[in-house]
Amino acid sequence: MNYLIYIEHAAENLQFFLWYKDYVRRFELLSEKERRLAPEWTLEQAEAQALALKDNPAPMKSISAETAAVFKGTDFDAPKTTIVELSKGGSNPFGTPPMTPTSRDHDSIAPSEYPWSDSGSTLRSGFKASHDKKAAGAFAAADVKLQPFTIQPFREEISRIISIYVAEGAPRQLNLSSKERAGLLHALATTTHPTAFRRVIHTVEWSLRHQAHQNFIRWTICNGNRPRVIFARGLGIAGIVGGILAAVLIVLSNAGRGWRVLSAIGFGIGIATLVAAWKGMCVVLHGMHHRHLRPWELFAEDDDASSVLEMKKDSFDTLGSNNSYEDQPWVAKYEKRNLIRKVFDREVWIQEPALRQIQDTIFLQAVLGSLVLTAICVGIFVALPKGRFY
Repeated sequence: MNYLIYIEHAAENLQFFLWYKDYVRRFELLSEKERRLAPEWTLEQAEAQALALKDNPAPMKSISAETAAVFKGTDFDAPKTTIVELSKGGSNPFGTPPMTPTSRDHDSIAPSEYPWSDSGSTLRSGFKASHDKKAAGAFAAADVKLQPFTIQPFREEISRIISIYVAEGAPRQLNLSSKERAGLLHALATTTHPTAFRRVIHTVEWSLRHQAHQNFIRWTICNGNRPRVIFARGLGIAGIVGGILAAVLIVLSNAGRGWRVLSAIGFGIGIATLVAAWKGMCVVLHGMHHRHLRPWELFAEDDDASSVLEMKKDSFDTLGSNNSYEDQPWVAKYEKRNLIRKVFDREVWIQEPALRQIQDTIFLQAVLGSLVLTAICVGIFVALPKGRFY
């Protein structure tokens, strides 16, 4: 989760996926009578809806009140049924009051006034927002004529999910196409059954498995921070330059050809270091099977334990706000950190055996590649005639 928030800046996919898995589990725990209120969204319905969206032109996107005022009275004037007029207090077809929650619904419909549960619940603690209004705006923007059935289980929670993950401009908006978003909203207007998310969850899971996970593996291979990796690349280039200078000086002298082999030391160390650093690895750290602490890990001990726990809770809070971290204390502290300290930052033992094996493979490839390139470079210098300049 830390990688998705701080590095890839796309934690919403995993957060939505975790919510969906928990939602399926809670939906299956409902009684048969409650499940009947939310019928399954079949593949035939999804395909028919997709064909309908393909045949019909896309609805006009909502515009702000200021823009509507500029175009008023012109050919670009917004229709009378836009979101602008709904926000001004017009009749809202989705304004049906929600069900009064019962004690059984306490852990399911996720009202904003309920506190966080430390027993593993994914419900959000804290603030009270107009999720119903945002969900209604999303339905209207997708040109959904049907009024959602508020008697269905988890309808209030679905409204929150729409306002957090689906609606345009949502704090954790998923990267969905307009057709996927419209298809999902049409399905959710009909039912709250988990199958309504079938197409969207497939897209989210594919993104996690084939993009985020692979990028995460590449990132974990890097055992040093960016200043350390740049420093390692500089050392590699310096080693190669040193090997070239040594070989040139020996070629220009009266020394025998055998002395030119000494340049292999600079070539070998420099090329191996550069190749490993190109993969994000520092050979010195790899020799000890260490890695640098991440910036958010460096100051975890200095920060208050409650604030660290709150950060972790917010990242796994599937019904929370946006994933911004710029105001966290470690950001300012790390920016003020000296460059030399960043290069020689604190280290920690790599505990994952599979990760150490991957790094061993990359190091072995770097060494083998270095041997081949070193042999070629030294062979070229050995074949040159003596310069006899000194």
